[in-house]
Amino acid sequence: MSADPTQVLAFETDCHIFDGCGFPAPGLHSFLFEPIFGDADSSVYFNKTMLLALLGSVIILAFFWAAFRKPKVVPGKLQMVAEAGYDFVRRGIVYETLGKKEGEKYVPFMVATFFFVWMMNLWSIIPVAQFPVTSVIAYPAGLALVIYVMWMSVTFKRHGFIGGLKNLTGYDKSLGGILPLVMLIEFFSNVLVRPFTHAVRLFANMFAGHTLLLLFTIASWYLLNGIGIAYAGVSFVMVIVMTAFELFIQAVQAYVFVLLACSFLQGAVAEHH
Repeated sequence: MSADPTQVLAFETDCHIFDGCGFPAPGLHSFLFEPIFGDADSSVYFNKTMLLALLGSVIILAFFWAAFRKPKVVPGKLQMVAEAGYDFVRRGIVYETLGKKEGEKYVPFMVATFFFVWMMNLWSIIPVAQFPVTSVIAYPAGLALVIYVMWMSVTFKRHGFIGGLKNLTGYDKSLGGILPLVMLIEFFSNVLVRPFTHAVRLFANMFAGHTLLLLFTIASWYLLNGIGIAYAGVSFVMVIVMTAFELFIQAVQAYVFVLLACSFLQGAVAEHH
């Protein structure tokens, strides 16, 4: 019995061990969804991933609007939580990397990026949704591209064209004969490798985490038959463990993504690499 490619939840299959059917292992099909409306061949296309990204954006906007629309000197619970989150990104990431003077202007963008990435990651463990938006490479790549454009813009605006090239290539005449090699490596690393790894790091962690959650969840359901029930219990324990682990990884990946963005900007405003 083959599983429908659009099905990714354990309870969506009637296949169990000893029923003469193979294990419906998760794969690339677990990351593909039929369009809610439109189709891939037309200019109008909207699927579950896009819906989650849209809902996540609305949730973040609604949360901060509700928290700060009537700010109080003595904050209520919602305002206190929002202020704590905002201050964590501002002081714990931006100020620590860029300093207060340079970093202040980037705080709103970095706060928005942090909570957007975190929310997109969190969809993985939210019932019904159960899918991390950032496990689709287009979303991390789009975010990384925005940060890349910002990084390049700040670099050349701060140093000019020649100075910007020197900044990106690690120009240092004291290196002597190895300077051309160092400049080539630095240019390749900064202009090509960094934006690629920035996107892939987030994507790969969310892709792998979701695959493992699916694996143990489907296994728990698949093993619910005969003596396999004993193994299903072990698999279900792993689902709980992996869910807790994913909660940690989701927050860490949002933190790392913004931290790297700030480090790129720190390099852009620095006089020497």
